[in-house]
Amino acid sequence: MTRTGARLTGIDMARFLAYCGMVLVNFRLAAEVQPAADLPSLITNALEGRAAALFVVLAGVGLALGRPDAVTMVKRAAFLMGAGLLNLLIFEADILHFYALYFLCALPFLRASGPVIWGVIVALLIASVAIHAGLDYDQNWDWDSLEYTGFWTFPGFLMHSFFNGWHPVLPWLAFLLFGLWLGRLDLADRRVQLRMLGLGLLAAGLGAIPGQLVSDPELLPLFDTAMIPPGPTYLVAASGSAAAALGAVLLCAPVLERAGLGAWLTAPGRQALSLYIFHILFGMGLLEALGLLGGSLTTTEILIYSLGFCVLSAIYARVWALAFRHGPLEALMRWSTDRRRPA
Repeated sequence: MTRTGARLTGIDMARFLAYCGMVLVNFRLAAEVQPAADLPSLITNALEGRAAALFVVLAGVGLALGRPDAVTMVKRAAFLMGAGLLNLLIFEADILHFYALYFLCALPFLRASGPVIWGVIVALLIASVAIHAGLDYDQNWDWDSLEYTGFWTFPGFLMHSFFNGWHPVLPWLAFLLFGLWLGRLDLADRRVQLRMLGLGLLAAGLGAIPGQLVSDPELLPLFDTAMIPPGPTYLVAASGSAAAALGAVLLCAPVLERAGLGAWLTAPGRQALSLYIFHILFGMGLLEALGLLGGSLTTTEILIYSLGFCVLSAIYARVWALAFRHGPLEALMRWSTDRRRPA
């Protein structure tokens, strides 16, 4: 296997890992299953805010490796914005329209040096803290129903997109830029992979410490590692866990390939966009059709359902990949955004 091939294989596997984590979190959210003091809840709690962060970091890695031009980036952003806004009609926690904004905001930094990227990341953290001090994070939210009012107005859209949405640009753009920086490393080098694993675990651990030391409820959001609201310690901890997860998968990729699992793990990773919509339309749709929403499932039952759906996703993606090079939505995005599309 070539150096480039090894690198891309591990990244695809990591993307599938992020997808599985997202399925576990989103299905529990959709089914309104209340966390409990048991192993299934511990697993899902650990993934909340981490799986999505890994997805965004991997998007940055993909930008570093693919090096798309500005025109292609803008077109892909437009495609994702359209798909995300449509998805919002049925799933309020959509992340695709946020990706569109991340891509647009990252345009000036695609060729920036490492120090500049890190400077922007730090600036995003500072700006995020400052905006939280000046605005009401709870504005427009009904936390009991998890509904956001006023999104389809211009002020509401800006608030949701940049400040208090599920994955706001301030500070989630930092994940994409961190991935952009990671993607410039020699990810096929075992020493780099080990450093990512070790330093990532260290960052994840250090990021969790301040939240254990602060007892003031007004200060806790700034020092907690919870996804909502996304404070600086959450950014540090989630970036660390993302780097550690990617490093671990890259280390394990050759072993998984030799075990014959490579194609089964990379195929769904290469169709993450299609599977994202697939898990909403079919995974959550099946829960609704079976009348399993509203907290009727236990934590164990929703975990088993989620894992089963991940297996089904892998089988579907593998079968699809035998006939087609790209997933259905990936092919549509490439067709509609590639400026060198043949007549």
